[in-house]
Amino acid sequence: MKKHGRDWAAAAACLLLVGGLGTVSLFVGSFPLSLSQIGSILTGGMEGTLEAQVFWQLRFPRMCMGLLAGWALGLAGGVYQTVFRNPLASPDLTGVASGASLGAACAIVLGAGTRLEIMGGSFLMGMAALALVLLLVGAARLERTGSYILAGVIVSSLAEAGLMTLKVMADPERELAAIEVWTMGSLSAMTADKLPLPAAVVLCTVALLLLRRPILMLSLGDEQARSLGLDPVFWRGVLLTLTTLMVAAVVSVLGAVAFVGLIAPHIARLLLGRRGGLYLPLCGLVGGAVLLCADLPARVCTLPLSIFTVLLAVPVLAALLWRRKEGTYGDDA
Repeated sequence: MKKHGRDWAAAAACLLLVGGLGTVSLFVGSFPLSLSQIGSILTGGMEGTLEAQVFWQLRFPRMCMGLLAGWALGLAGGVYQTVFRNPLASPDLTGVASGASLGAACAIVLGAGTRLEIMGGSFLMGMAALALVLLLVGAARLERTGSYILAGVIVSSLAEAGLMTLKVMADPERELAAIEVWTMGSLSAMTADKLPLPAAVVLCTVALLLLRRPILMLSLGDEQARSLGLDPVFWRGVLLTLTTLMVAAVVSVLGAVAFVGLIAPHIARLLLGRRGGLYLPLCGLVGGAVLLCADLPARVCTLPLSIFTVLLAVPVLAALLWRRKEGTYGDDA
């Protein structure tokens, strides 16, 4: 009962934080909007005005996408760290971020005419990175979780090498700048017409929450999972596919955003003290809060998101290091 009370208290606190950050984000931007103006826009009193267009076409979609992307990255990180029993596991583990960045860079260098074409190249290459990871693991016939991590490092390294090659080939005045911005992530180009693109996030979220039992069983180790009647190879492949599809959809729109999928599960773990209960939904909520928080200074300074997510990650990782030194960061389920 005490654990459930802590779960719901942590979830309520995160919901309030996300709601507060989301509300603040509606006011922050180069075009000023007052509280009275937003209230009038929401009630339909300023229909057709420039303020209403800014709110519905730019400000509101940016807030929604920030929340959705943070949720996806945080949830994916929680799944990775649970399944692989590795506190350093993150969405970058499968090479999806590097692969998606390489796909976007390929589209830019090849002269993609629209942002939709760039997003398409990013998404396809991100999914190709996952396929290559699964192919490497299958070819090696290794069932240990470490083999997936090693395969992810291999694929990420290949993608990074390809990305560096494309940077050398790119036009320094136009293409190189676009590639650099993509690899650091940004919500600045988010508009209402792009919101339906990462619809896979919602479907994958539902599937992952329904598969919470296999996720927790895999956290016990392969031998224990088999003794409980679970095929670890099959279910790990299913979970990797779902999380990678979700992350690739986000990266294809925002670009690569660093550290959100790494630190959100640790914050959720510190709040709950375990990986059971509402751990996975809380990972998503924390991820949304982290990304919305990072986007606020990014709007004011017009800088990429990853600069601020890295700055937010430093104290979290330092606290984690200190707790490990003190021996207070256990592995209770």
